[in-house]
Amino acid sequence: MFSSCRTPKDISYFQGIEDITEEQRAAMNQKYIPRICIDDVLIIYVTSPDKETTMQFSPPPYGYYLPGESAIGISATTQNLFTYLVDEEGYINFPVLGRIHVADKTVNETIRMMEELVHKSAPEAVVSVQISNFKVSIIGEVRSPNTYTIKTPRLSILDLVAMAGDLTIVGDRKNIRLVRDNNGDKIHATLDLTDPAIFASPYYYLQQNDIVYVLPNEAQKRNSKYSNTDNVKISMFSVILSSLSVITSVILSIRDQNLR
Repeated sequence: MFSSCRTPKDISYFQGIEDITEEQRAAMNQKYIPRICIDDVLIIYVTSPDKETTMQFSPPPYGYYLPGESAIGISATTQNLFTYLVDEEGYINFPVLGRIHVADKTVNETIRMMEELVHKSAPEAVVSVQISNFKVSIIGEVRSPNTYTIKTPRLSILDLVAMAGDLTIVGDRKNIRLVRDNNGDKIHATLDLTDPAIFASPYYYLQQNDIVYVLPNEAQKRNSKYSNTDNVKISMFSVILSSLSVITSVILSIRDQNLR
């Protein structure tokens, strides 16, 4: 009864955002530039007005497929799709150019680097690079825990929460755990969705293969200590106690009437 009357101060997002200073607001306007990581799958395609000069960079389609994906066949929609796996040393093996180190580079940096190499034999060529396996996972106290594959690498923690249908009412909004694989090194961070400073966090924007875990709040943790059997016993005890209270009240009322 007492807990139901409390103000839900642990439920609302971005509390106090209307009181932030201009300096704090400026810090929130951060830019996110994703970087290529080991085990990323890149779609790379070289185009040019002179197709003969770029044909050497476009062998028949092949790819590295994720579990559950169908193989890429040669068709009108897939004949220009070429995928390259970033190996454990951060390299891709590209036709003609050979092994190219791309790990920890941005997509734009990779494009500029590859265009410099390609322009030696195809001066008018344009290189397109895209991360095809950008996926993140969210588990715990959300309505739809899942692994989500994203078409764009610009994804915030709030975008992921929205995709998962928001946190459940028992999700701890002040204690969101994030696990990130930074080229083999595990990074752990904690995010607070009730604090507007989250917009300035270096972990506000997610990276590929991030795992987000929403913990249960303290009330849910306490409730989890009781098994279903314990809950039934507590319910029965409550019913018995309520019945005894009613019986006692009736007996006292009858006694009072007799005394009168």
